[in-house]
This record gives sequence, C-alpha cells and structure tokens, in this order.
Amino acid sequence: MGLFDKAKNKAQQATGKGKEAVGDATNDDSTKMEGQADQVKASGKDKLEDVKDQFDN
Repeated sequence: MGLFDKAKNKAQQATGKGKEAVGDATNDDSTKMEGQADQVKASGKDKLEDVKDQFDN
C-alpha cells in the first residue's frame, strides 16, 4: 500500500469521525450514519490494501 493511499484512508476516517461527531451534537442521525459509513469504507480499503500487499510480496 502506498503512502498516499494510507493518507487518503486516514483522512477519510477522520472526516467520518468529524461527521459522526457533528451528527451526534446536532441530533442529526443522517449525518451521524454518513460519518460511520465513511469510517467503515476507509477501514475496508485499508484491509483490502493489506491483502494486496501480501500478494505483492
């Protein structure tokens, strides 16, 4: 996994956490769920890239 990909995934996780916090603070379930989804997507991308790395070695 490239450094750029790792940074993108971490940024997506941070954005997701921010959205979740905003949704929590404003009682906006839609924004909160969107933030949680962003975090899950970023986590999934990290795991997929880890598997790719194993096959590259």
